[in-house]
Amino acid sequence: MTADDATCRSPLSAAADRLAAATRASGGGLRLAELPFLTQIDLRLDPKGPAAEAAGLALGVPLPLEPCTVARSGDLAVLWLGPDQWLVVGPPGVQEDVEARLRKAAGEAHVSVTDVSAQRTTLLVSGPRARDLLAHGCSLDLHPRVLAPGRCAQTSLARTQVVLVARDEARAGFWVLVRSSFAGYLADWLLDAATEYV
Repeated sequence: MTADDATCRSPLSAAADRLAAATRASGGGLRLAELPFLTQIDLRLDPKGPAAEAAGLALGVPLPLEPCTVARSGDLAVLWLGPDQWLVVGPPGVQEDVEARLRKAAGEAHVSVTDVSAQRTTLLVSGPRARDLLAHGCSLDLHPRVLAPGRCAQTSLARTQVVLVARDEARAGFWVLVRSSFAGYLADWLLDAATEYV
């Protein structure tokens, strides 16, 4: 099933109106929205092998090797998730293209390229109060000197496993990548915690 399929519903389609209402009620302090159907490709390979450089060339940006960093090329973001694991995030509907480019670049090398787009959805949490809102349920230090734009972290938010991505200055705020099965719970939690700012 693809995002173009008329029967496809995002995990948070039922919460869209409540997220938009909280955004309006915050008076510009917060923006809460789902970014549904983003392409997400899990990439596992030896970072010191030739496939790493080839994958970087195929994506248009070298794979980030520093822990918890993000590299960008156009509409693609490459998140460091572990010493030999990255998550490539892109706009909806490009998963087949990205997956094919990575497989071709890898050649005969031992790699894993897996489309995990249906595994998670993405919440956008932005605005001047975004860090404050997330801090209610996250034990990480979210101060910009620690989780600055271009950084990411796997952590718990409201007892839910997520990947937090600090977006660059032009796109202020965070992506919160959450498993689809926990998305409704996390949206409810964010809306409840946001009442302090509306």
